[in-house]
Amino acid sequence: MSASVGLRVGVAGCGYWGSKHVRALRALDSVETVTVIDPSPDRHTALERHFPGLGRAAQLTEALPDIDALVIATPPSTHARLALEAIAAGKHVLVEKPLATTAADARAMVDAAQAQGVVLMVGHTFEYHSAVWSLRDMVRKGVLGRLYYLHTARLNLGLYQHDVNVIFDLAPHDISILNYVLGGEPTAVECWASRHAHKRLEDVAYLRLYYEDPDVVANVHVSWLDPCKVRRVTMVGSEKMVVFDDLAADERVRVHDKGVAQTQTEGDLTQPPMSYRYGDVVAPYLVVNEPLSLEDEHFVDCALTGMRPTTDGQNGLAVVEVLEAAQLSSQLRRAVQLSEVREGALPPAETAIPRQTVPTAIERVR
Repeated sequence: MSASVGLRVGVAGCGYWGSKHVRALRALDSVETVTVIDPSPDRHTALERHFPGLGRAAQLTEALPDIDALVIATPPSTHARLALEAIAAGKHVLVEKPLATTAADARAMVDAAQAQGVVLMVGHTFEYHSAVWSLRDMVRKGVLGRLYYLHTARLNLGLYQHDVNVIFDLAPHDISILNYVLGGEPTAVECWASRHAHKRLEDVAYLRLYYEDPDVVANVHVSWLDPCKVRRVTMVGSEKMVVFDDLAADERVRVHDKGVAQTQTEGDLTQPPMSYRYGDVVAPYLVVNEPLSLEDEHFVDCALTGMRPTTDGQNGLAVVEVLEAAQLSSQLRRAVQLSEVREGALPPAETAIPRQTVPTAIERVR
């Protein structure tokens, strides 16, 4: 850290994730004070036991004079309102995923931060994960050969949220991982989502993201209604395949020297159509780090120096645009181009009317 004066940071919302931010921020020498902003006295008391000397505020408005930066870990539907209030007061802001619940709100946040000259950052924690760094490195170096497809699964029994469905709750992680690893954003999205245990919110969804550079399709499966907890990313290429299992205690990334090739016996029904290659399974060395701590340290550094965050507001907006396109695709029952979301050519997700007759063929996407 090059700064001589520490940052005064507020943490709005001190539930599961907010309390983790409090811990990470208190460990940084570049942070002078941490103020807990939450209407619950019990949460204040619980955190004070572990971290004596925390500042206290029930609402953001009363904390603003005493902070330089704000971490927002409240329910997603409140992100835009709180962020815009803090930005208007000249505060730097880190918002937990998703940045907002609509692309319009996310754009407003990006524009406001730029106008005020403050840092806006989104909590895409996996972009600070050494395993995800390894995946991106493999793609950049062509270790896997030509990418065939990617598949992610983020499943569990709950936790059901109050204000967003499973798409906006779980998919931001995987979309940010895919965008980061592939070095770009999808051009179109298809989504199938359904409600089962919850009357209003979708609790199971399948997303298909179409990328052009590289030309590859990524499938994302998210669920609050699954008997097994799964946190997995699979990348399949022409030369090798790799699996990132975030729940594995050891060897979170495993590279499989496996593949298939078409045989030269086409038309000969007595011979198998494909030959299979089985080789070694290698677990590359990964730097041991805590992504959340790295994320918070990066936020503080950016706030103190004016450096642009790795996961800046534009990064968060890109993910929200995919989420909005996915929600619309589920309701319209067709693929949605990201350009349609950006140009405002579609109705808002909550008012979109399903159209049964629109085909979902890939030819309509390209």
